[in-house]
Amino acid sequence: MGERTNDQWLADLRGPNPDQALADLYELLVRGLGAGLGSYGGGAGASAGDFAQEALIRITANLDSFRGESRFTTWAQKIAMNVALTELKRRRWRDVSLQELSARRETANREPADTQPSPEQQALQSTVLRELRRLVDEELTERQREAVVAVLLEGMPISEVARRMGTNQNALYKLLHDARRKLKRRMEDAGISSREVLAAFDEG
Repeated sequence: MGERTNDQWLADLRGPNPDQALADLYELLVRGLGAGLGSYGGGAGASAGDFAQEALIRITANLDSFRGESRFTTWAQKIAMNVALTELKRRRWRDVSLQELSARRETANREPADTQPSPEQQALQSTVLRELRRLVDEELTERQREAVVAVLLEGMPISEVARRMGTNQNALYKLLHDARRKLKRRMEDAGISSREVLAAFDEG
């Protein structure tokens, strides 16, 4: 495979016979993913071919968004890595239900990490955490609570939570935004300001 310029990549992929360009790009993506995913373990690199196939679909569907600010192959590799990392996150949560996350949150002892806070800071942390747990349980709707627990407390990807809740990402962002606003208002009503929340967990 000869080195193509950006314009040549675009012309070949848009042309009437893009098969060779697609095959060349696929090989390039597989090599890049194999190297980039090596540190993730769990056989992530073995799925490079699958990730590259999915990335090719996205790349060819979004050729018009390439602005030429970098090499075409760099842009394509970035898309491929995003595809791979998104899928790896999805796999991590594949067998965990939203209900399990809520149950785990209720039973887990979620105390702050041991950073040797002062007695005053320990007391403030306990107050903030206790009030936040109460507000999540009592003030949010069931769907808001599911979203907050999954996304904000457990770190599940937005796309995966949206899929499981039968909604789209924009609607989920709105749901989370409303939940955050409600929690902030209720915390302030309880006499706990945003500054106090930050102070409670400042490792200074």
